[in-house]
Amino acid sequence: MEAASLKLGLIGNCAVSALVDDRARVVWACVPRFDGDPMFNALIDSPEGVGLDGTFQVVLEDFSHSEQSYDHGTAVLRTRLYDTHGDAIEVTDFMPRFFLHDRPFRPMMLVRRIRPLQGRPRIRVILRPVMQWGTEKPERTRGSNHMRFVGPRFTVRLTTNAPLTFVSNETAFALDMPMSFVFGPDETLDRGVEDAARLLEERTIHYWRDWTRRLAIPLEYQEAVIRAAITLKMCLYEETGAIVAAMTTSIPEAPGTQRNWDYRYCWLRDAFFVVRALNSLSETGTMEDYLRWLRNVVAQSKDGHVQPLYGIGLEDQLVERIMPHLRGYRGMGPVRAGNQAYEHFQHDVYGNIVLGSAQAFFDHRLHQRAGVDEFALLERAGERAFAIHDQPDAGMWELRTRSRVHTSSVLMNWAACDRLAKIAQELALPDRALIWRERADLIKRKILDNAWSEHRQAFVESFGGKDLDASVLLMAEVGFIDPKDPRFVSTVEALEASLCDGPYMRRYEAPDDFGRPETSFNICAFWRIDALARIGRTEQARELFEALLASRNHLGLLSEDTHPETGELWGNFPQTYSMVGIINGAMRLSKAWDTQI
Repeated sequence: MEAASLKLGLIGNCAVSALVDDRARVVWACVPRFDGDPMFNALIDSPEGVGLDGTFQVVLEDFSHSEQSYDHGTAVLRTRLYDTHGDAIEVTDFMPRFFLHDRPFRPMMLVRRIRPLQGRPRIRVILRPVMQWGTEKPERTRGSNHMRFVGPRFTVRLTTNAPLTFVSNETAFALDMPMSFVFGPDETLDRGVEDAARLLEERTIHYWRDWTRRLAIPLEYQEAVIRAAITLKMCLYEETGAIVAAMTTSIPEAPGTQRNWDYRYCWLRDAFFVVRALNSLSETGTMEDYLRWLRNVVAQSKDGHVQPLYGIGLEDQLVERIMPHLRGYRGMGPVRAGNQAYEHFQHDVYGNIVLGSAQAFFDHRLHQRAGVDEFALLERAGERAFAIHDQPDAGMWELRTRSRVHTSSVLMNWAACDRLAKIAQELALPDRALIWRERADLIKRKILDNAWSEHRQAFVESFGGKDLDASVLLMAEVGFIDPKDPRFVSTVEALEASLCDGPYMRRYEAPDDFGRPETSFNICAFWRIDALARIGRTEQARELFEALLASRNHLGLLSEDTHPETGELWGNFPQTYSMVGIINGAMRLSKAWDTQI
């Protein structure tokens, strides 16, 4: 049996999502939202490859090979399967998304459409959802054109024009006409299933293409940017405005390391980078949705403390637990639900709050620009940032057993104060602007005095430390230092010598709770590219960027990590951090439009 892999496509509608592999198998989908119970969970229970339980499969007899692609500018995925006799089918997968009655229509619904392309192919349809994290199989009931899957908490329905007996019994049959499968709420369709599926597909394609054509994309790398932007958009849980770091849990960061974490929550750090990347494409709608969520986070914070992550419904208790009955991705457990990092003190979070909100005070396109009331709310985060700016924390890499004054955390505390000064000036509040500028200057002096290592000729990962860390590359990105400053140039060179393997880059050099990192952390490689471009090594930056683009999977998606020797993707998928890097790199490196037109 072929090993499970991250040769996966993401479909979604900003309410639910699913991962489909290159053989048209749905191997991951959670309900009723991104961080819910995985109804299709074969991806993380795959020691011998992808089995049948926890999947929705279209199996072509005598399978030979496949092709897979998205419809241009959409989140509609097409998989073509070919058999050894020259017969072929096409499977179209999507989750409906469009506007209906002036509001988003984004049901908990997966639509699969199958049509014969060549010959008389024979297929089997296998639909084996699971519930309660795979500990229960739902009871099946049958109607005239539908099957119901009844569980202890909810019921889902499959409506189809395929022979229900064949679907129920997993019997092979000849596909001689198009067939559609609508899998979702236990509700009756308002028209025939084929007509309903066709209409849902047409309207979903129109939505995504209308959304895509409004993006302000760079001249070069357009397809990569469009795919990254659509992927980031699908990671928005639109109902609340939260943005998840990834859609999966427990895909190891490296083979057999137990670095298996649940990323289906909203990290304020990751969300800021998503918002910033989409803003650079003039897609401000995601920022407006996220700011709704962020304001609620700040408003509910106790004593000014803000957690680094929350559930997408603002849940502040994400108790981490292990699912021992699930054997893990390729058998590499443990499988974890929840994330203990919610208990951490990660002081960069306050800078991420302010940075994620800052554009709303300056952007005249917004229907409701942020004003004095929002500034007062942000000042709560700023006060906390200043109060703890030189205190030890777990850092942005979420170290579980070590606390230090991390340079990256202090940097973001500086960013909070710096941006609050600029916002206060924009709002004509000179007294507040002066206070925040003085605080920002004080923190800046501390960073320059305590984070620079004469011995390493670089800014290091913690005050008074000696180890290198890629996160200091953010100094240029957030405007802390002139990238041509000799200290920053020297830092880039030191990091390249210590942390880089060709185009890839590790996070840090010191061992962590699990030893030394083995794989490249993709966003760090993109930070390096940004830094190289800023210091004038643009051609090298372009070469590295194109090498990283080549490391994406066949659909243009990236996970969290890449193995520098095998080029294989590892870590949770798709990782918003990594997709952000694609957009940022393209925007930094592309030629200007007026060089060609």
